[in-house]
Amino acid sequence: MSIADNLKQYKSEIETDKVKLIAVSKTQTNEAILEAYNAGQRVFGENHVQEIVDKQLQLPKDIEWHLIGHLQTNKVKYIAPFVKLIHGVDSLKLLQEINKQAFKNKRIIDCLLQVYIADEETKFGLAFDEIIEILRSEAYTELKNVRILGLMGIATNTKNEKQITVEFNELKVFFEGLKLSFFTKEDYFKEISTGMSADYKIAIDEGSTMVRIGSGIFGKRIIKHFKADVSAN
Repeated sequence: MSIADNLKQYKSEIETDKVKLIAVSKTQTNEAILEAYNAGQRVFGENHVQEIVDKQLQLPKDIEWHLIGHLQTNKVKYIAPFVKLIHGVDSLKLLQEINKQAFKNKRIIDCLLQVYIADEETKFGLAFDEIIEILRSEAYTELKNVRILGLMGIATNTKNEKQITVEFNELKVFFEGLKLSFFTKEDYFKEISTGMSADYKIAIDEGSTMVRIGSGIFGKRIIKHFKADVSAN
C-alpha cells in the first residue's frame, strides 16, 4: 500500500480526536514526508537534531515537528526556534537548557518527561522518584519557558503483551498521581506518549494520547547519513 493508504488505515483504527498520530519520519526522504503531508498528515517525529533541522528548512512550515529521540543539551539551541514538542526530557539539566534556549527565542517550549519503564538497559528515562524530585525542586520552579505536558515512555521490546500492558499501565497510574500532586490546575498536563508500530493498540488501551508510528506508515527505513556540523558542536 502507499503511504497515503497506510495513513488512512491507521486513522481508521485510531480515534484521532483523542489520540495524536505522530508519523515518525526519521531517515525518510522529503518526498516520502510530502506524500504523507499531501495525505493530510501534519505531525512528524524525528530522532536526530541535524535531520529535523534540515527537514524543517526544506518542508512546509505548517508541519508540527516533534523531537522524539534522545537529546543532548548542546544541541537544544538548534531546534529551539521551531520544535513543537520535545518528548524525551530525561534530566533536570536538559530541562534547564531547553528553558534557556526557549527564553532566547522568546518562546515557551512544550516537553514530556521520559520515564524509564522498560526492562532494558539500553533505554533512556527517569525513574519515578527522580521525576518527583525534579518537580519538587526549587530549580524546577524557576523555569518559566518550559511547559510539562505529560510523560513519555518506551516499553520493553518483547512479544510478551502482558509485560507491555503492565509497563504502560504503570506509566498511566504514575501520570495520574503526578496530575493530582503537581498539576491539578494545569489543563495542559494531559499527554501520555507511548506506543509504536508494534504496540500502539495496547498503549491506547492503557491511556496513551500520542502514538509514534514509523515503518507502518512509510515502510522500511532508508539509511542515510546527515552532515555532522550540528553534532560537532
